[in-house]
Formats: sequence, C-alpha cells, structure tokens
Amino acid sequence: MSAFLDGLALLLLLAGGFFYLAGTVGLLRFPDVHSRLHALTKADNLGLLFVCAAMALLSRSLHVAVLLLLIWLLALLAACVSAFLIARRARRLQSLPVDGAP
Repeated sequence: MSAFLDGLALLLLLAGGFFYLAGTVGLLRFPDVHSRLHALTKADNLGLLFVCAAMALLSRSLHVAVLLLLIWLLALLAACVSAFLIARRARRLQSLPVDGAP
C-alpha cells in the first residue's frame, strides 16, 4: 500500500509541475493581460492543489492534510484578489488618454 501511495504522490507531483509549466508558458505567450492572468490563476492554482495533495499523501497525517488544504485555500483567495486588482488596473490604464489628449 505504501508503494501505491508513493506512486500516486509522484503522479500528483508530476501533474502539479505540468500545470505550473503550462501557467508559465501562458504567461509568456498570451497576448494581453487578461488572458495571461487567466492562465496563471487557473493553471497555478490547479498545480498547487496537486502538489498539496501529493504532500498530504506523503505525510500520511490528517493534521498535515488539513493544513495543506488551508494553505491551498489561502493561496486560491490571494490569487483571486491579486488577479482582480491587476485586471482592474490594466482596464483603467487602457481607458486613460495617451499623450494628454482628451
């Protein structure tokens, strides 16, 4: 059973790394701020979920699993708030006149 859990944890870590890589590629390749934010918040949060799940499996402790879930939820909240603030700022900067023109 231990080998099965270790193998599952390895698969979860690999999936988490894949989603982190996909979010980074999206950050570098997508054309505008909003699509970049979408790639980062979705892919990185899913990647963090997979990494936290793998760590919870490897720890084999309910206490550690609950703490990792709390870490993931706080990171999810922080990503949502920061993405909202960045998108709002980008929208405001796009609506400002260029070179002082009204």
